Amino acid sequence: MFTPTGKYNIVLFDGICNLCNHIVRFLIDKDSKKRFRFASLQSDIGQKIVKKFNLSTIEVNTIILVEGEKCYTKSTAVLRIAKMLKAPWPILFGFIIIPRFFRDALYNIISKRRYRWFGKMDKCSIPTEELRDRFLS
Repeated sequence: MFTPTGKYNIVLFDGICNLCNHIVRFLIDKDSKKRFRFASLQSDIGQKIVKKFNLSTIEVNTIILVEGEKCYTKSTAVLRIAKMLKAPWPILFGFIIIPRFFRDALYNIISKRRYRWFGKMDKCSIPTEELRDRFLS
């Protein structure tokens, strides 16, 4: 069973989604304190985390943030991630006051169309040697 560590937060993403991979690269660039580690939802560790938090393995089309023993998905995950980045990104956390139903509705629109709008890869990308320590295997 997977046991998270308090040293860093874990971001799970769709490893074949071009948009998701661009977001991960953006987060790596903006995460100067190296608070995040990454894993694709398709990976073994990604599947262990999904099971640990009893998330549907059939319909996991969301970004997932694991902070210690807590798990956040969809718009809440995005806003909590933004809160941990350098300015100006934490200001986005103010949108947390919007009811989750509305935030997730917008998130779902983008999520359902992400392959059509941004494309997808045939397989998960492999991180470069200098970024390998930021990814969980």
